[in-house]
Amino acid sequence: MERIDKIIATALNVSRNDARAFIKKGLVTVNGSVVRDIGTRVDEDSDELFCDGKKIKYSKYVYIMMNKPKGVISASEGRNEKTVIDILPPEMKRKNLFPAGRLDKDTTGFMLITDDGDFAHRILSPKNHIPKTYIAKLDKPFDEKVVRAFADGIDLGRDKCMPASLAALDEDPLCAQVIIKQGMYHQIKRMFSKYGITVKELKRIKMGALELDPLLEEGDARYLTPSELMRIESDRLL
Repeated sequence: MERIDKIIATALNVSRNDARAFIKKGLVTVNGSVVRDIGTRVDEDSDELFCDGKKIKYSKYVYIMMNKPKGVISASEGRNEKTVIDILPPEMKRKNLFPAGRLDKDTTGFMLITDDGDFAHRILSPKNHIPKTYIAKLDKPFDEKVVRAFADGIDLGRDKCMPASLAALDEDPLCAQVIIKQGMYHQIKRMFSKYGITVKELKRIKMGALELDPLLEEGDARYLTPSELMRIESDRLL
């Protein structure tokens, strides 16, 4: 059971005061009956809510898969830069959304957006080691020495990388699949750079066991299903 003013505020992306004003004006109905008590609690799973004739769709938390485009930063607020929250469709926007993990500004692909802090902590916690899979386009080929270095864990000075997987994609030496367990700043680019290789393009295609939906164009987003959420946490080892 959840307070009705909180549900209205979250679902309509308005302030709690605005939600309470709607309720007091008699604009909100629960199961066909007008509700004016802002302290009323409703069952978000079974009760039917309307505000000013518009049906309210509410979930305590949301989980969104976005195919992040280049030039957009992984943040809730951008300080004059466009963020992944800014480019969400209006109907998906609600308070307290944030990206679970980060992608560099020029990196594309699977971006998970949620307002569930506990879930984000579970999948980002170093002890859980949720693997993330990327496709990297390179300026020159890599050899077995680099593959072994990735597998052993590359020392980047201040940062020590955990063992990672590196393999040529479709036998193309300039296109690599990389699986890492961490999310350090420019990690993959820095790992390749140590061996004189420049990453020209980078795309995340998988988090845990869940792959980026191939039907999502860059900039598009959709909600995850409960089974898809479970797949993110189901594969914690490379």
